[in-house]
Amino acid sequence: MTTAPEVVPLPSLQTDPEVPTLEMLNSDPEKPSSSLSWEEGEENPRNWSESKKWVTIVLVSAYAFVTPLGSSMMAPALPQISERFSITSPTITALTLSIFLLTFSFGPLLFAPLSECYGRTWVFHLTNIGYLAFTLGCAFASSTGSLLGFRLLAGFFGSAALAVGGGSVADLFAPAERGNAMALFSLGPLLASSLGPVFGGFVTQTIGYNSSPSVPYSRLLMGTAAAACGLCSLIAIPLLQETYAPVLKYRHSLKSNLGLDPEELRKIHPTFAYGSLWRFLWANLKRPLIILATSLICFVLSLYLAYMWGIYYIMFTTFPGLFSNVYGFSLGLSGLAFIGLGLGFTTATFAGGLGGNLIYRRLAARNGGKGTPEMRIPLLIVGSVLMPIGIFWYGWSAQAQIHWIMPIIGTAIFGFAVNMSSILIQLYLVDSFTYAASSVAAASTFRSLLGFAFPLFGAQLYEKLDYGGGNR
Repeated sequence: MTTAPEVVPLPSLQTDPEVPTLEMLNSDPEKPSSSLSWEEGEENPRNWSESKKWVTIVLVSAYAFVTPLGSSMMAPALPQISERFSITSPTITALTLSIFLLTFSFGPLLFAPLSECYGRTWVFHLTNIGYLAFTLGCAFASSTGSLLGFRLLAGFFGSAALAVGGGSVADLFAPAERGNAMALFSLGPLLASSLGPVFGGFVTQTIGYNSSPSVPYSRLLMGTAAAACGLCSLIAIPLLQETYAPVLKYRHSLKSNLGLDPEELRKIHPTFAYGSLWRFLWANLKRPLIILATSLICFVLSLYLAYMWGIYYIMFTTFPGLFSNVYGFSLGLSGLAFIGLGLGFTTATFAGGLGGNLIYRRLAARNGGKGTPEMRIPLLIVGSVLMPIGIFWYGWSAQAQIHWIMPIIGTAIFGFAVNMSSILIQLYLVDSFTYAASSVAAASTFRSLLGFAFPLFGAQLYEKLDYGGGNR
């Protein structure tokens, strides 16, 4: 058991750094001075035991799990929440769920670079506590405005784990070994989005119906989410260790009394070359935008990932209406309709992780043992082909009102495609960029923006075009 890491003060240097370019961002900051003996040292996260690495991945995945769990638990209870706060507009009803994603899209632009300044663990712990606080605010909200405001702030703090977790995977594993770890990490938020409505539906139907009228559904649901968040912090704060190599090297140099020579610090942590705290932070905060604006492939993959998540959140907000009104499911059973997505997500975790590693190693062997990010693409094509098949299956089987299992099978195919593609896109980004968390943050921004916007017109879309035409 370890204690939480101490905050490392930034040195004051007088150098005048260049404006960072894409080439600089892709430069390798991890080549240590020979005096540090970093590559062979026990402090290097890639030299940790397998059990220690996987405990770290599980804890990071748990942080990434509890955030969307709390967000998605509201989905089956949206009609009851609308009644509680006297909301009559379907757009405002959808907004109570999707506004979480508005700040969820911008949070990574701050938290991912901060993790590359001060390390991953502080970002994980502090943002989870912030998320817990504002989730409790949602539980005790007394008006629509206060509920929306607390949801907005909860989304901001809840975005950190998803943005920074990909960087932790890159810290711990070499490219040929990352597939399984990235698959497990990606499964957390996706599975939470499927299980959240199941929990939310049964909490609302059972506990909610038997509780005092003075205890609204939103308080029950958000209180449950906050409890899960608090439990995660209690476990992770004493156990989760820092994984970001430059920060660990800097601490190692302090312990070894190697001094704070500017040239030595540049080799340890390139951003220490900036002459003041604010310039140091500014260079890190703008890095995700620099990557997004100067790398066409990052932009295209981020946009594609965002489109998939936008469709996913349209499904997410319209499921309760479809399975309650068309198929006659009860409130609790309508939450079980999300199980199809969960099965697809889980299956893709194994296929994407194991298959991704296998294909990467085989292609690397054909290339003289040298792997490249492009070796992630073959399996990504599989996910890209399956996605429209799943959407078509779900939409037209729902419109034809075929047996309820048919649209659920369609969502399982879609869930498989979304998770498969998400795993491989994140692997491609962390393989391509030295600053892995910043590259994943750039993709997360697009993803959450469309996830926020698409549900706002989902109900109107299906009302005009029905489920078949709306999913074409």
